[in-house]
Amino acid sequence: MIVQQEVDLQPFNTLAVPATAERLCAVTTLGELQDALALAQAEHLHLHVLGGGSNVVLHPRLKGLVVQMRIQGREILERLPDSVLLRVGAGENWHELVEWCLGQGLYGLENLALIPGTVGAAPVQNIGAYGVEIFRFIERVEGLTLPDGESVCLSAQRCEFAYRDSVFKNRLRNRFIITAVVLRLPLFFTPEISYPALREQLTAEQAGELTARAVFNAVCHVRRTRLPDPQTIPNCGSFFKNPLVSWFLYEHLQNLYPTMPSYDVPAQPGVAPLRKLAAAWLIDQAGWRGKVFGQIKVHDHQALVLTNPNRVGADAVLAAAEAISRDVKERFGVVLEMEPQVFGG
Repeated sequence: MIVQQEVDLQPFNTLAVPATAERLCAVTTLGELQDALALAQAEHLHLHVLGGGSNVVLHPRLKGLVVQMRIQGREILERLPDSVLLRVGAGENWHELVEWCLGQGLYGLENLALIPGTVGAAPVQNIGAYGVEIFRFIERVEGLTLPDGESVCLSAQRCEFAYRDSVFKNRLRNRFIITAVVLRLPLFFTPEISYPALREQLTAEQAGELTARAVFNAVCHVRRTRLPDPQTIPNCGSFFKNPLVSWFLYEHLQNLYPTMPSYDVPAQPGVAPLRKLAAAWLIDQAGWRGKVFGQIKVHDHQALVLTNPNRVGADAVLAAAEAISRDVKERFGVVLEMEPQVFGG
């Protein structure tokens, strides 16, 4: 394990904010990760774990030790007549995994194509797109506890998955490092094409039987058409979650804005009914799409995406996000919550 000093992190975050790691090491094995934890504990260093850097906002200086997760590996643990149990290293590229699974005849992940980042980050955010969330396919999550480095497996139930949320963002934040994810993937394709943009693309392209490859290609097309490539326009994808609001507030807004999109939220025992609103619609209606705040620009084609064309720092990004959130709250009474995690500061 090689530990570097004063490392530039701008190339390692898709928002391209300038940041420096006091110390940094890349880990490719469980043993190297345990060595990194031992170093952090021995020298009382704060620990930051960085995957693909696609869903984070980094402050200018990250004190302590930044660990880049690069543990690889894809292993089929079990084959059943209708499904396969697949163990994947946390450092694997997410999109490459989705495409590989298609080639192996393993289905379910095609709607999650082109989501940037690593496999280990997927459960943290409970990533989702076009009607599919990753929690549906997670059997368990493997990792190490902090600060002692004990190896632990968490069942899907213990991960406490919710909309863009999990135990790893809450109770286990800074207390657990994901090293592998075990997925239960079906061997039979069941399409999920409820989202209008996806249906429209498939209608335009599809001839004959609907296949998983067709859905994968349509998802890639829609995302490439509507979302900026971080390689050319720095961004971290959707910056805000779609808000869940009370039924009372939903009906109030629906009366004012009859064309406002909204989505069902599964009922939960003992919880008042909720409705999901489209954050992009709220931001767009408030006049922010294409607008520049400071040096941060809201994307022309997707109001959920904040872009950083001039590669300025976290303060500028967070100031723009705060201004948008405040405006939406004042106009609609809806509180927007950030998707990316903030490191440092």
